[in-house]
Amino acid sequence: MIETILLALGLVLILEGLVYALAPSLIEELLKALQSLSIAQRRQIGILVLALGVVLIVMARQLG
Repeated sequence: MIETILLALGLVLILEGLVYALAPSLIEELLKALQSLSIAQRRQIGILVLALGVVLIVMARQLG
């Protein structure tokens, strides 16, 4: 279980690092776009992304 958590955190950090390294201006645009959304809209996006992450983890566990 710990190995899976460490693997997941490592992958998240790799993806985050790639975005910051390859497209830093995109991050600025994304943050500006997020500021234009209401708190409720940001919360809904967060819940959807969370649910997608859970679905992907469950699918990965079933496949592996």
